[in-house]
Amino acid sequence: MTLTLTGLIVLIVIAAVCGAVGKALAGGAPGGLITSIALGFVGALLGPWLAQQLRLSEPLVLIVSGRPFPVVWSIVGAALFVALLHLMSGRRRAGLWSR
Repeated sequence: MTLTLTGLIVLIVIAAVCGAVGKALAGGAPGGLITSIALGFVGALLGPWLAQQLRLSEPLVLIVSGRPFPVVWSIVGAALFVALLHLMSGRRRAGLWSR
């Protein structure tokens, strides 16, 4: 099955939105649109894998050009990935956790 240019653009837009939401949930991360797109795709790999390990269902899956994109788990995976990066870098954020 091939992916059309329109399908690729739609997948990139969905990944950017999911990555941006995940990034915001985890306390933000430096970077812009490209970072959000990358986080969306990393989340789309990490989130469903984690859901499968925990035997959880996929509540919202969009089908684009015959390919599934798990929106909720992409957001969760992106947020977890950003949180993990924050933990590994030792970065402290101002706010609730900085007391």
